[in-house]
Amino acid sequence: MSGASDDRAREFLAGLRVGEVYMGTATDVTRRQGVSVTLDGFPSRPLGTVGPLELSWRMHPAAAVEVGQRVAAEVIAIDLDQGQAQLSMAAAENPELWAFLKPLRRGEILTGTIAAIERFGVFVALDEGPAHPVFPGVGFITYPELSWRRFEAASDVVRVGQRVSCEFLQFDTWNGEARLSLRATQPDPFVALADSITVGRTLRGPVTSLISFGAFVEVTDGIEGLVHLRELSWEPVEAPEEVVRVGDQITVVVIEIDRRRRQLFLSLRQASPDCR
Repeated sequence: MSGASDDRAREFLAGLRVGEVYMGTATDVTRRQGVSVTLDGFPSRPLGTVGPLELSWRMHPAAAVEVGQRVAAEVIAIDLDQGQAQLSMAAAENPELWAFLKPLRRGEILTGTIAAIERFGVFVALDEGPAHPVFPGVGFITYPELSWRRFEAASDVVRVGQRVSCEFLQFDTWNGEARLSLRATQPDPFVALADSITVGRTLRGPVTSLISFGAFVEVTDGIEGLVHLRELSWEPVEAPEEVVRVGDQITVVVIEIDRRRRQLFLSLRQASPDCR
């Protein structure tokens, strides 16, 4: 920045305090950039910006604010070089909720009660946490974070009213909630299996599903491995149904253990070497 006006803007911004709530007027609103705010005390130009994720938890972002509207927003960052104050309307409209969520750090263990089960995830009413202005709970668990094992419905893993301990993953500023993981607090059965087997080990289990390029076999409780088409038989096959059916109990050989991707690859044909 340069010039007397820029010096006054820098001086004004330097007087703001992160965490404090300030009033202003919305001067420009865009879906992608958010809202530009002319802060009270510096009418020359807008020095405040409310990002799209910091607008409101109570309504769709596009309807959160209009040009000319008076707004209250919390200062979350100040950039003197750019001459901007980053603001959050979401923090200002529910300071108790923001104050609870903002200090949380990844890896913390939070306890609470399952408040609702929805098709897109599970809400948790957190102990010590305030009520959410929109949702049944401040905590939220996506389906992949419910369990290490496969399941058909969330009700197979948790039930409303159940007490749970979860690991905090991140503060979702868009929805004003704590993203949680239930499975992170439980031992990963894949790791336990991978520690107990090696390539070449023979395992036995039922065929659980067939796909175009192979079959899945459950080799231990909740852990499945893939038998690729080429590993189903020594003879070429075009579909897994030519060799196995769902429910068949088969013996397989471990040919690869991918710990990073939590994947197990198996061979049916190598379990029957005499069939070549």
